[in-house]
Amino acid sequence: MTMSALGEPCVLLKLGEVVLKGNNRELFERRLQANIKAALKDVGVKVDLRQRHGVIALFLPEGSDAGIADAVAERVSYVPGLVWVHRAWKVAKDPSAITKAAIELLADREDVRRGVSFAVRSRRRDKRFPLNSMELDRSVGGELNDIYGLPVDLRKPELVVSIEVDRDEAFVFTDGQPGQGGLPVGTSGRGLVLMSGGIDSPVAAYRMMRRGLRVDFLHFSGIPFSTSESIYKAYALVKALDRFQGGSRLWVVPFGKAQQSIKVSGQERLAIITQRRLMLKAGEEVARRLRAGALVTGDSLGQVSSQTLQNITAQDDAVDMPILRPLIGLDKTEIMAEARRIGTLAISELPDEDCCSLLAPRRTETAAKVADLRRIERRLDVEELAVRLAGSLQEYRLDA
Repeated sequence: MTMSALGEPCVLLKLGEVVLKGNNRELFERRLQANIKAALKDVGVKVDLRQRHGVIALFLPEGSDAGIADAVAERVSYVPGLVWVHRAWKVAKDPSAITKAAIELLADREDVRRGVSFAVRSRRRDKRFPLNSMELDRSVGGELNDIYGLPVDLRKPELVVSIEVDRDEAFVFTDGQPGQGGLPVGTSGRGLVLMSGGIDSPVAAYRMMRRGLRVDFLHFSGIPFSTSESIYKAYALVKALDRFQGGSRLWVVPFGKAQQSIKVSGQERLAIITQRRLMLKAGEEVARRLRAGALVTGDSLGQVSSQTLQNITAQDDAVDMPILRPLIGLDKTEIMAEARRIGTLAISELPDEDCCSLLAPRRTETAAKVADLRRIERRLDVEELAVRLAGSLQEYRLDA
């Protein structure tokens, strides 16, 4: 390909829900821009970011090649708030330059050699441009058809050549990759995810990040009655999820002695629910210290005996803080599919000694009564215990 026809490589980002935010839209756009710039620190490329109507254009440093543009596009595809990421070429705002770029863009494609159907779809944001969108489609499409002999299919083309005419330049591109959608992280406040080493809680964290919540992660370790394996696993999960928000923090509470106290309390069938309530109480205390406004769990209604409606209600009673359960209506197959897509499933399936395995009675109560749980907690002085657990908090930094 000749660079003279294709111009300069760049990246176009298409916004989703952000454009519907009315008077608050500017706040969402500023947050999204900041998140994009922070994400690109991983790539080591300083871009010129320009906000347009419903589109963000990322212009690369002078001399950047297509490989750098590919790396930028790949990294920003993990930033919530974007619905499409396109590797594009910036060309002169001139019909002839646009046509030449489109011809060069298709020159080396295997699918073009196979004779795929195609369509040209233009968008003219600058109404001063001499051709309207339909005229530009016909002009460029006719040239491509003459040169490559591809069949035109305006309804379901196998290949779409996209053209966008902006204020100062035009963009030509073909393929794109879907973004994460949702809202920019940080626009909905801060939450604390109760992070186990299982499949569910990482997916719950991801779903809340997509809704604009910046999250910290709290892991309860079985230490001193278990090894550090579960901590390593939680760390790996947080690192995988950090692509979506950046600056993630993992906090760990040694929970083994508290579990032992519950185990010897003699209330075997209520032990799991008592433990869950204690985790929530300790989590609430930690969340307040971190200035988080909600707890996040991976509960799915009816998935296990501790997640019946009665038991979930009993757990809600333990704290005043809202508990967000984004997976509540999903089944295990759906959760696993999303975990696979976001890259956490393989980590979650690694073996480890989870703290819950230390307190696994033969049978768990499926309809726990709040009054019974409160009696157990009074004997254990759970309120004081939760404060002590929060005081034993340890931070594991991702850059350590």
